[in-house]
Amino acid sequence: MISRLRGKPVRRGTDGLVLDVGGVGYLVQATPRAAAQANGSKEVTVETYLHVREDALQLFGFADGAERELFEQLLSVSGVGPKVALAIVSGSTPAELRRAIAREDTARFEAIPGIGRKTAQRVVLELKGSLAADAEPTAEGDGHVVARDALVELGYTVVDAESVLADIDPALAPEERVRLALRQAA
Repeated sequence: MISRLRGKPVRRGTDGLVLDVGGVGYLVQATPRAAAQANGSKEVTVETYLHVREDALQLFGFADGAERELFEQLLSVSGVGPKVALAIVSGSTPAELRRAIAREDTARFEAIPGIGRKTAQRVVLELKGSLAADAEPTAEGDGHVVARDALVELGYTVVDAESVLADIDPALAPEERVRLALRQAA
């Protein structure tokens, strides 16, 4: 298995990132964070996962081990293949996704293009037990979900609401978080 590549970024396109490693060009379908590391760099190291199919070998690249680990855990969910897992990992940081799983926040996953309600529910259901120990307590997370959902009702997208709430003290009451988020937007 190819677990890590270090090389010169040669090309970045819609089909992925090409790394020249010892004269061999590897096409890596990378997360945005991994691809951003390659911008303007003479040499970049990416954590990789080699997906073997009957008709193809595909390399997936990650900025760090946490992204790759979450990607591998997502592959264990029934109905989630490597492209869907890459889309999920590309949507947010691993820590944010782990917290969303611990909070049973399926809306966070449904906001990712290509992820429907059933897939989001399966991800949360199948990974909740294995990831919950690393995430924040659910009681604190419930207030976050309440504030996020209130912002969504006011016209924010789930991703925008999450982004705004990331800068606000999680110890505050949900109503106060919404008030501060609206004040920041004004």
